Amino acid sequence: MSTVTAQITDTQWHAIQNRDRSADGRFVYGVITTGIFCRPSCPARRPNPANVRVFPNGQEALQAGFRPCRRCNPFSLAGSPVTDTVTALCRHIEQSHSLPTLKELAAQCGWSRHHLQRQFKAVTGVSPRDYGLAVRRRRLTGNLQRHASISGAMQESGMESGSQLYSQGKQMLGMLPGQYRSGGTGTAIRFAMAECSLGSLLVAETSQGLCAISLGDAPEPLLEEFQARFAGAELLPPDPAFDSKVARVISLVEDPKQSLSLPLDIRGTAFQQRVWQALQQIPPGTTLSYQALAETLGQPGAARAVASACAANTLAVAIPCHRIVRRDGSLSGYRWGVERKRVLLERELENKESE
Repeated sequence: MSTVTAQITDTQWHAIQNRDRSADGRFVYGVITTGIFCRPSCPARRPNPANVRVFPNGQEALQAGFRPCRRCNPFSLAGSPVTDTVTALCRHIEQSHSLPTLKELAAQCGWSRHHLQRQFKAVTGVSPRDYGLAVRRRRLTGNLQRHASISGAMQESGMESGSQLYSQGKQMLGMLPGQYRSGGTGTAIRFAMAECSLGSLLVAETSQGLCAISLGDAPEPLLEEFQARFAGAELLPPDPAFDSKVARVISLVEDPKQSLSLPLDIRGTAFQQRVWQALQQIPPGTTLSYQALAETLGQPGAARAVASACAANTLAVAIPCHRIVRRDGSLSGYRWGVERKRVLLERELENKESE
């Protein structure tokens, strides 16, 4: 979950602390440590305010990757039969041991499969299958951390066979389940540190493609963050072939009109991947607002979720989230610093004007 999501105000936190029913319907809050969002009056234990993210409504919380609280039912205030039905379907998917088919979900709610697909995506921003895969991924990651055996994690996650675990598990986690369970042990990641006009640069790749492009003021924090992210992986030094890829990344930073043309190892939720794919379609020298990108995705109410996906991007410049600005054209937060965002945009505009 991203810190770009609106931070809690004193008034909102006071409402949560006092379980103020009069605040219900004004906002919902998500807790990043549980992945759940609630109404202000929820009777659940009060969260740490540092872990709270605020959303104007439940749809945006869903699109940012949170799931509705079963205790306070934050969607019940919406008064929309469609939203209530989709919420019930989300809960059915979450409670199902195996991944429900579209036909089974249609029978559950009495809608046609086509209508179900359209309405579910309109509310959540993803298809029922993508939502189900996201639920399974959360379940699998949690079970791999709790269970002593991978087979136990497999059975509790709803995987029907070892082959399904390793085929779907690798797709969900970006590595084999056993490697994920041991902090990435056995995953080979080649990386290199370099310097560019925007400061220090870290570039890393797995066998699938580039998995990290990070910018910073000094190499040490970049390296520490990278090592924490892939704590158990086998970190390999650069070789001549990888050095050439790093050089191409540096060239892209210096001249953004170039195309990187390198495979990317993109890991994220279904909604995040839709946002990142859309970002790659924005030409250099062009900017869009979070709202405009949400509308491009067919989700006009998902501007905050788009901001969260931009903040979760770990591939600077290759996935050009620096081309997203506020509606008034001003610059907002950037994972690698607003000043770098400004320089990248100015560089792209200069290149565009010189053509």
